[in-house]
Amino acid sequence: MGQLREFIHKLINLRSEDVQMTLLAVCPNSDAVLESAVASAAEANAPMLFAATLNQVDRDGGYTGWTQKTFVERMEVYARQYHWKGPLFPCLDHGGPWLKDRHTTKSFSLQETMNEVKLSLTASLQAGYNLLHIDPTVDRTLPQGAVINISVVADRTAELIAHAEKERIRMGLPPVDYEAGTEEVHGGLADLGNFNSFLLLLRRKLKEKELIHAWPCFIVAKVGTDLHTTCFDPLIAEKLVEIVRKHGSLIKGHYTDWVDNPEDYPASGMGGGNVGPEFTAEEYKALLKLSQKESGLCLENSSLAPSAFLDTLQQAVVDSGRWKKWLQPGEIGLDFKDLSQKRREWLIQTGARYIWTDKNVLQARTRLYQNLKLIMPSPHQFVLDEIKHSIDRYLTAFNLVDSLSLLENGE
Repeated sequence: MGQLREFIHKLINLRSEDVQMTLLAVCPNSDAVLESAVASAAEANAPMLFAATLNQVDRDGGYTGWTQKTFVERMEVYARQYHWKGPLFPCLDHGGPWLKDRHTTKSFSLQETMNEVKLSLTASLQAGYNLLHIDPTVDRTLPQGAVINISVVADRTAELIAHAEKERIRMGLPPVDYEAGTEEVHGGLADLGNFNSFLLLLRRKLKEKELIHAWPCFIVAKVGTDLHTTCFDPLIAEKLVEIVRKHGSLIKGHYTDWVDNPEDYPASGMGGGNVGPEFTAEEYKALLKLSQKESGLCLENSSLAPSAFLDTLQQAVVDSGRWKKWLQPGEIGLDFKDLSQKRREWLIQTGARYIWTDKNVLQARTRLYQNLKLIMPSPHQFVLDEIKHSIDRYLTAFNLVDSLSLLENGE
């Protein structure tokens, strides 16, 4: 499906001709999101990146049920279904110690979590991933509130890249690209001085290991957005873009979900943006609309057995315990039922992505679709269209519609 590095170089070269684009990376947190993204790429004639975290996709199946291999296979199934032969780039997102929830809940040591990450890097390479995000900015061995030293981040980044390169060569695989850094403050990279120091340290470490050829094409940085803020800061972005330009890299933003001003990404020189929770929230909202339609249908037809989809979904989210990950300081220790209705609704919407593959949820969803087929041609297509509408907003704002011919032909 082509090398991502080629597209990065062409993206940089096109900017000298005043052609601004930002690549979109969709987090494949459900099968419906994956299908919608491939459909959008095909319709828009645009490349698409898929940034899969180790919580979503991993050797144990993650919460999607996909291993790295089955995830790529599923992506290719949809490419054939939508007759799309253009570039789809499977990527690893946040590959680093303790960034898989299980590593924290099981109290893994540094050695244990690093070993697990290295095995996952190998699995990602075997599956054909094009981009590996190396993110060792979390350190559970430090006291709470302590910030990891930038030199340690650079050391561990170089160690993980060295492992990936050794494994890639051992398996006889073609070159892959890397992404480094994080938007998280706990990594200490939100400060421009620290950000620049990290880049210089990482370059030195990679040179020492004779791995400068594996220099990251994307550097992740905080550009104003996070889980609870949606305003992208173009002024900060432009400064970061200038810092990485001399390294031959592009800035990539995470937490691009619901961003108020996505059109400012390409105008500021941003190379990429990751979107995840927004798309699964659109899936949830679409299913909420369908459940409301079903309620009306069941009132008119008393012989129809309701799917109870929303009740099943909520119970699965609560039973999973995943909602506790997103509790705010004043909510720690409270039962789900003791939270405000607004917070419960937010936690259900946010936690839905963790349990789309739950057996009871799948059964209730199937029943919901079966009931609604009495009054609409395809409930599943309705859900896809709602997700796709959100994806298309970014493709348009990032100037990616009909961009493939430019990216393929750019010099």
